[in-house]
Amino acid sequence: MLEEKLTDGLRDAMRAGDTTRRDTIRQLRSALHNESIAKGNNALGADEETAVVQRLVNQHRDSISEFKRGNREDLVAKEEAELKILAGYLPEQMSRDAISASARAAIQKVGATGKGDQGKVMRELSGELRGKADMRMVNEVVQELLA
Repeated sequence: MLEEKLTDGLRDAMRAGDTTRRDTIRQLRSALHNESIAKGNNALGADEETAVVQRLVNQHRDSISEFKRGNREDLVAKEEAELKILAGYLPEQMSRDAISASARAAIQKVGATGKGDQGKVMRELSGELRGKADMRMVNEVVQELLA
């Protein structure tokens, strides 16, 4: 499914002369191919594909923060453009309110009372929300609720 989307997106980008989109899709296809090889040339499931896309998104976010720290606005703009393209291949992300509701439920389930229990709550939420929500935002919400 994702491979078909990427093939169509690559074809459209090449026809339109959109080099940023073309190169980003090629990067993603390469990462998916490498992950498949690492798994023993087995086809990746939807969850594994999402994990690869999420990993690339996180790498781009880290790069953006580093480039901002180094005052490299040209590279920040390039990374942000690529991030926007990659984010389009992720499933729709949960809203902050939905994350907050899930976090409250997890806090009650594990009986968390303070910041010391943040790890327990995050373990509970990571399996439930991975791929559906930005885990950095989940972490922020949990910290706020436990404060």
